[in-house]
Amino acid sequence: MEKYITLPLTEELAKTLHAGDTVYLTGELYTSRDAGHKRMCEALARGEALPFDPMNATIYYVGPAPAKPGQVIGSAGPTTSGRMDAYAPTLLSVGARGMIGKGDRLPEVVEAMKKYTGVYFGAIGGAGALLARCIQRSELVAYEDLGAEALRRLYVKDMPVTVIIDCYGGNLYASGRAAYLAERRRK
Repeated sequence: MEKYITLPLTEELAKTLHAGDTVYLTGELYTSRDAGHKRMCEALARGEALPFDPMNATIYYVGPAPAKPGQVIGSAGPTTSGRMDAYAPTLLSVGARGMIGKGDRLPEVVEAMKKYTGVYFGAIGGAGALLARCIQRSELVAYEDLGAEALRRLYVKDMPVTVIIDCYGGNLYASGRAAYLAERRRK
């Protein structure tokens, strides 16, 4: 099913999404990779506030390339989500709800998604230049010293993603594999 949604990703909205849905995202999201996630989790462990409000936030696992003249941002393709698995449950626990990346997630992350009504979206790896066209604005929020891995706020319009894991634990990687193997056995 195709859905057009406007961020932020509220709990009610997250509950309407199911593994396999094609979704076009419009609104604000944040960028961060493992170095930024580590800093955020360390700040939370010290009792400090994050440099953005995580409530209902969607975090895109990307380290965008520098913008060329006349561009908002450079190539902005997803990075491997597994690098954030150690940090994702903590960020979900403080209100973050959406994650965008590529690759499967650990069972602990899936359990945290079920507990906190999170959604994991997959973006197409290797299509960073095309995904960058969906980005209307980019603003540095924190961790400038991390370069491409700095925390940024993006405004996206109709960014194409697929729900890979929904808040009920539905997992497109698992169901897709099972369907493929069942079809092979029938032939």
